[in-house]
Amino acid sequence: MPSTLRLYEDVFANDAELSLPAGPRFIFVVHGSVTKADRVLHDNEAIGSESAAHLKAGREGATVWRWEYTADSTNGAATGAGFVSREKLAAPLDALPKGPLLLRGDSVAFLAGGCAYLHRHQGPGVRCLIEGGIRIDTRGHSTSYGPGGAWYESGPEPVFAQASDRPSRFVRVMILPQAYLGKSSVEYLREEDKAKPKSQSYKIFVDMPLTLVAVR
Repeated sequence: MPSTLRLYEDVFANDAELSLPAGPRFIFVVHGSVTKADRVLHDNEAIGSESAAHLKAGREGATVWRWEYTADSTNGAATGAGFVSREKLAAPLDALPKGPLLLRGDSVAFLAGGCAYLHRHQGPGVRCLIEGGIRIDTRGHSTSYGPGGAWYESGPEPVFAQASDRPSRFVRVMILPQAYLGKSSVEYLREEDKAKPKSQSYKIFVDMPLTLVAVR
């Protein structure tokens, strides 16, 4: 059975708590605040870990996007008092890069009307739009997403991305070869695009070598 990359949305009431078992994950705060150990995360802050985690929402509550990289088909949507958890997307990773892997959690921001020229990445990933709008062209199909929309990209499959007429940004988690630690994973496929100015900017929150999931 292939490993799976899952994205959940956890909505916390004030002071609600959530305990999570050990496993590779990336946690991004969409709005509000949560405390993990002695660190408080606010809007647009994130953390990655392979250890067990205990989250507690602040006085105003929180909405969190949580990516989990798992070796089985278990649904990790949490249940309990004071929060609602739902799975937004689950992507079986049928083809992973060879060798040691890392989990990267980052964000990609586009200027109004910007695009990402035809490209591919060095590993699969799940994206979720946090603001604006974006059209993704891949595998002969075009799909448009608004805020909260989530999609999967295989990595090797060519993709063209067109942002809407307003600034747009998505958050993503990719599983990459460890050789790309701290390095861009994008490869432009048309020679004429490589030297063109790019309209997107990147922020890496987490580049985390993986030790707990070894399924291929």
